[in-house]
Amino acid sequence: MSDALLERHAEALRLFGERVREVRRGQWDEPTPCAEWNVRQLVNHVTAEQLWIPPLVTEGRTVGELEGSFSGDVLGDDPVAAWDRASAAAHAAFAASGVLDRSVRLSYGPALGSAYCSELTADCVVHTWDLARGIGAEDRLPDGLVEFSIKEIMPYADGLAASGAYAEPREVPAGADAQTRLLAMVGRTG
Repeated sequence: MSDALLERHAEALRLFGERVREVRRGQWDEPTPCAEWNVRQLVNHVTAEQLWIPPLVTEGRTVGELEGSFSGDVLGDDPVAAWDRASAAAHAAFAASGVLDRSVRLSYGPALGSAYCSELTADCVVHTWDLARGIGAEDRLPDGLVEFSIKEIMPYADGLAASGAYAEPREVPAGADAQTRLLAMVGRTG
């Protein structure tokens, strides 16, 4: 399980990184399917999520201890380099010995490192689609990542909109493929 999870995590990070590299100079202010974020803000959000991982999972720090540490602009003048550093450190943290079996103290309470890794993998997959849409890039997601994300999100899909993290789920058209089902669960159409 842990090797498969770490590979899915690495795959999601690589895919998001590929889309970050595709952002052209004039696209950073373009809108995304996340109504509150343009392209830069979306990339900033996902990069900041990666920055939280090492101190939470390898240092045992709490969200409260880190409050404000990764707010604001974490991309600086080189968003690609910022993403590369943050994603590499995040993956290395999850891959450290015993981390996936250890408890992590998150904003909503304790969770296993493996659960946190799964949650952030699925989040990265969905935001890859958002970024692709925002920059007009290929938005077809790999089947394995889509299936992984559906299994991860399904148990708590009904509560996502209430959390404010996602829009209301959309109705899934009859005969919809897996990607369409995933996007509908998180309030997107595609």
